[in-house]
Amino acid sequence: ALWCLMMSVTPTRGCLLDLPWEDILVPHILCHLPLQQLLSLQRVSKSFQSLIQLYLANMRCFDSSQIGPAIPRAAFVNLLKDNEVLQQLALQNCSDWLTDQELLPVIGQNHHLHQIQLKGCAQLSRHALVAISLSCPNLRQLSLAHCEWVDSLSLRSLADHCKALEAVDLTACRQLKDEAICYLVQKCGRLKSLSLAVNANVGDMAVEETAKCCPELEHLDLTGCLRVKNDSIRVLAEYCPKLRSLKVKHCHNVAESSLSILRSRGVELDVEPPLQRALVLLQDVVGFAPFINLQI
Repeated sequence: ALWCLMMSVTPTRGCLLDLPWEDILVPHILCHLPLQQLLSLQRVSKSFQSLIQLYLANMRCFDSSQIGPAIPRAAFVNLLKDNEVLQQLALQNCSDWLTDQELLPVIGQNHHLHQIQLKGCAQLSRHALVAISLSCPNLRQLSLAHCEWVDSLSLRSLADHCKALEAVDLTACRQLKDEAICYLVQKCGRLKSLSLAVNANVGDMAVEETAKCCPELEHLDLTGCLRVKNDSIRVLAEYCPKLRSLKVKHCHNVAESSLSILRSRGVELDVEPPLQRALVLLQDVVGFAPFINLQI
């Protein structure tokens, strides 16, 4: 219906392009169309091409998944070359084509970004994170999951310049050790969500410092952090009263003796209590949930 409306032309009413572009079309009509369809509209006429270019220059949110995983490098550069007002940038899993050469100009001209998603962008370098830290002082959410190029020096730059951070995903950033995490949380005390999952270098020091420096913490993911032990979980329980969820699956040194404190407060845990785990295993074996006299 919207496509037909755009194509309709009558002698008395004119066409959709006669409406004010910046006041009506861009903020109230084009924003409801998927990005892939907007790009197709550019081929209709030169007027539509100019309209879409205006929209792209004023776009607040760019998500590469709306176009597809195989977005050409040149297309990405062309789409955002005139945009200086981006607030959200999502480029997850663009490892086939995204390098510093494409990303840094976009970051450098968009100082209002508060959400950046770079999950799985493996061809970037530490220079990308330094550029983000210098250009995006209001950054609140950042995902660097599976970006093994993130190192302690670039993370220090982020911590020094982006103190408004509330959510950081460092899953599988395997270069990072306790000292780097400690520096981050000391500088970014507003953190509400932090993932340190799948990092064998993260241990009790990082968890305890996170607990003491981030009293607003609500979500912490320690999945697969093999060096984390019970003592740091107890510190977490003591210093983080707002904690809502904790992931400690495959943390073999974390036992129910420390988790029970959080469990009693209603914190969502990804590890079941011992008795419940035993019942589930027994149910799998016999094919039904048995009745057990717990007084025996």
